[in-house]
Amino acid sequence: MKQQKLMGAFAISGALALALGGCAANTGNEGGGNEGGGEEVTTNAADYNPQPRENLKEGGTANFPINEVPEQLNAFNSDGSADTARIAAWYTPQILLQEPDGTPYKHDAYLDEWEIETVDGKTQITFTFTEEATWNDGTPMDWTAIEATWKANRSTDEGFNPNATDGYKEIESVEQGDTPKTAIVTFKSEFAWPQMPFLTGVLHPALAEDPEVFNSAMIGNPHAEWGAGPYTIDEFDANKQFVSFKPNDKWWGDKPLLDRVTFTGMDAQASINAFKNGQIDTVGVGTKDRLAQVADMEDIEIYRATQTANTILEVDADKPQFEDVKVREAFFKAVNIDQQKQIAWNGLDYEEEPAGSLTLFPFQPGYSNALEEAGWKFDPEESKALLEEAGWTVGEDGIREKDGVKLSVTYPIFSDDPTQKALAQSLQAMQKEVGIDLKVDVRPPANFSDDYTSKNWDVAGLRFTSSDPFGAAWFCQLYCTDMGLNLSGVQTKEMDERIKEEVESIKDPEEQTAAAIKLEAEIFQDWGLIPLYNGPSISAAKTGLANLTPEPYVGLDLFGVQPVENVGWEK
Repeated sequence: MKQQKLMGAFAISGALALALGGCAANTGNEGGGNEGGGEEVTTNAADYNPQPRENLKEGGTANFPINEVPEQLNAFNSDGSADTARIAAWYTPQILLQEPDGTPYKHDAYLDEWEIETVDGKTQITFTFTEEATWNDGTPMDWTAIEATWKANRSTDEGFNPNATDGYKEIESVEQGDTPKTAIVTFKSEFAWPQMPFLTGVLHPALAEDPEVFNSAMIGNPHAEWGAGPYTIDEFDANKQFVSFKPNDKWWGDKPLLDRVTFTGMDAQASINAFKNGQIDTVGVGTKDRLAQVADMEDIEIYRATQTANTILEVDADKPQFEDVKVREAFFKAVNIDQQKQIAWNGLDYEEEPAGSLTLFPFQPGYSNALEEAGWKFDPEESKALLEEAGWTVGEDGIREKDGVKLSVTYPIFSDDPTQKALAQSLQAMQKEVGIDLKVDVRPPANFSDDYTSKNWDVAGLRFTSSDPFGAAWFCQLYCTDMGLNLSGVQTKEMDERIKEEVESIKDPEEQTAAAIKLEAEIFQDWGLIPLYNGPSISAAKTGLANLTPEPYVGLDLFGVQPVENVGWEK
């Protein structure tokens, strides 16, 4: 999913995105399930009903659920969320697209050319925009879009609050080429991940003229005039948690297939009800219970894919209960990850390798289990011993005390889903066994952004979603002090320097990835957060809806980012 500001927690422009945590039963396209009946089911790498445009009809409406219509609508801002990125994808430029395996390619409507080369020992990218490419307000889309994106995202020192500086901070200059339509991006030296910085799009130059505009102008205001693409904003109502899109009469590329696209913010149960009532066309069925609720529906399909996401558990080391690293280690070693997975995937016929890294997924080349290498194991007895060493002794009620204070911590969940509650209750029981009083606090989904970023929690269950396969490229985004995605409070300036010297300085992608995972094992020993599992992405969708989840950070097409104009209904 980023800055020293606590509000940076929802930042998502890079590899990681925050979504509602704990389990995969979100209101969007996340989760797991099967068709029931005891039949053997298969989870594919990607399963999104890909169809060529000629197989699809023109016209129709597609209605989607979303966790929330967020307040911050600038997808590059540190207060943005995965939902911000989903909404932005439908009315801002997708200059680069991605195959499901993460291979990037240019969107021909925006770019005539996209070339990466090494010039005088420095990595250089040349972008050449098409003559037709124009922002909705009439501003030509040219080299200034690349410059603006770099300017707003390269640092937090200039007053901008970007969600990630990774990649951008390695750029030395952005200059005009032979014509204004050509941008030449020169990195400071050879750079391992040159394809990474602009995968999430480009900014209208107006957003980079002043940090205040970048940070605040799009709060509660989507500013359609700063967008471009096949669709534009039709209706926007933050109070009703609703946004809709219509074909953009200023668009110059392939005609969008749909007449209307809507997103409505709703909680887990509301989304299932809305799907059953025909109000929305797709919904996550990530638990046995959710799957059962759609099992008897006709004219729907169940799609199962590998999800590029990590469910993580995080503690706040700035809270007095967790200041001592021994207490943090004890907390995590009391967590039975296998039991959490059994609850999350109950009835889903799904298994996976241990998810011991936030840098790579188990299915990616070069993966190793950094959490295991850090010394983590489920060991309640060791957990108890660590708590004793830290001076926390068991009271009469079984809860540990120190200096008259109970070892009590708050764990909020932001869902009414039964599996989410079962996961929280399981965690509560695990911690009680070692003498930690974990209080589960059920809160409205709409509170998640504010509560997380203001650290209104002691323990947080989160889900980070990856937008591309270049995990090491975003290492700093998760583990550096000035980022806002990881709010565990264990990051240090010393580790920032080590990340820069031991990871980011390496020019070879494979070597950099290996170095990142090695250092990640050491970072885990600060016991601020641990990965629990990845999980499948399984959704129910009305039969005939094709090219599902074209946006980044949602889960049926693996790392894929598809042109939104190709979403439509089969003929």
